[in-house]
Amino acid sequence: MRIGHGYDVHRLTDGRRLILGGVNIPFEKGLLGHSDADVLAHAVMDALLGAASLGDIGKLFPDTDPAYEGADSMLLLKRVAELLEERGYAVGNVDATIVAQRPRLSGDIPAMRENLAKAMGVEADRVSVKATTEERLGFTGSGEGIAAHAVALITEQ
Repeated sequence: MRIGHGYDVHRLTDGRRLILGGVNIPFEKGLLGHSDADVLAHAVMDALLGAASLGDIGKLFPDTDPAYEGADSMLLLKRVAELLEERGYAVGNVDATIVAQRPRLSGDIPAMRENLAKAMGVEADRVSVKATTEERLGFTGSGEGIAAHAVALITEQ
């Protein structure tokens, strides 16, 4: 067994869609980034890549490469899962936390879990997604951005 941790953060901005765990969340702002800026998916990918000692998403999908501009993070996560499988690893489970003052996300979490699980090729009961606020403290608490943490367990096949 191997364990990895992932963290990602993006600034909230006008004129972008808010996508978390592959779910388009109705909100007045979206996350700024080269791809679709899905902080949840990015944290999960970094956790998986870290567990396998394969670097991070910046190495695998650099923001200097126009091929990834506006990229769907669910497709990138699927590629990470394929890369793990090629290296002889299987996803055991993922536990992730979104840190955002707004919007409220509890109703969207089941769809996020399903999307992440599908992209990784596992059952949804292997994916946990939680959301929390920071009691109006820091950049997430002030509404400047959204962050996500993820921990992943992978096993050798």
